[in-house]
Amino acid sequence: MSHTTVLDQRTAGAVTHDLAVDFHTLGLAGCIDKLTAPLRQQGVAVHWETPHHGIEIPAACAALLYQAAQETLTNASKYSRATALTVRLAAVFHGVRLTITDDGVGFSADSNANSRSNHGYGLRLMAMAVHEAAGTITVESARGEGTRVCITLPLD
Repeated sequence: MSHTTVLDQRTAGAVTHDLAVDFHTLGLAGCIDKLTAPLRQQGVAVHWETPHHGIEIPAACAALLYQAAQETLTNASKYSRATALTVRLAAVFHGVRLTITDDGVGFSADSNANSRSNHGYGLRLMAMAVHEAAGTITVESARGEGTRVCITLPLD
């Protein structure tokens, strides 16, 4: 993937919380896995990488990661034409990281950022929410090379 775009706080509003999600019963990974059902129905192979480090993720952090996964997986389902997708949820130094990578058609991050169309608002809203939570987000994509979304949130 040749293009890296770091989205910033100036580009959008906020992400709302999905109150119907039961993190206590399913855990964050289980809730995100439910979001992959449309992709699996399309024939996309979904791979999981969830190293177990025994960390507890606060509810607000879990809700934000869930919403980010929802936006990313919805975009992948609608636009990527991917055949494989990897979801990685891992502990990192003083935080948690969610990475979703697909092998789809990708997009030109520059043309999307400079477009006057309605495309990309979900990514901008997600970036705003992540930055408000003192986290980082990167979106890497290039036409024909797939897309990788990486979100890191602090836990302290």
